[in-house]
Amino acid sequence: MKRFLIADDHEAVRSGLRAVLEQRADWEVVAEANDGGKAVAAAIESRPHVAIVDFSMPRMTGVEVARRIRDYPLQTEVLIFTVHNSGLLAQQAFEAGARAFLVKSDANKLLLAAVESLLLHRPFCTRSRLTDLDRKPSTDGERCHELTAREQLVVKLVAEGYSNKGISAILNLSVKTTETHRAAAMRKLEVSSAAGLVRYAVRAGLIDA
Repeated sequence: MKRFLIADDHEAVRSGLRAVLEQRADWEVVAEANDGGKAVAAAIESRPHVAIVDFSMPRMTGVEVARRIRDYPLQTEVLIFTVHNSGLLAQQAFEAGARAFLVKSDANKLLLAAVESLLLHRPFCTRSRLTDLDRKPSTDGERCHELTAREQLVVKLVAEGYSNKGISAILNLSVKTTETHRAAAMRKLEVSSAAGLVRYAVRAGLIDA
């Protein structure tokens, strides 16, 4: 029996993924989590063959979850699941130890193929993502690489219109910690306003234009 962990802060997404996976008689979802911290704990406890992890979750990003799973002696393969069609995020996911990166809009046609690849311990990435990863990084890409996963997530949420208080609630951080991440990102990106962060987020593919 192949075991799976699904980590996403939206119950409807988890239910949909469970329904797809459990169509296979020998596949079983053994754990679910609605934030990054719980995802890591569930992976350690249930030792799934594959963990399907949303990129943007409270407490810990999917990239951070992948990195934590790699820190433990687990054979779990990680698939990062995201709404953002970004080669930069894919690069970050693979560098953290994930072996598959899938945009949610491609799930209907590619999810099972990605999972089957991971069950064979083979990486999975769409042709468009491979093209992005092979492309020489632009200045934005190089700067994106300098940001931590948490700083990138804060920048994305700023660009989506959330206030520091709203970001803190989503990520389960103190407002002071959110302000620290935001200030660090602005310093690294050499911008002085929220508008600058928004422009960067669009160019880097963190949000849709």
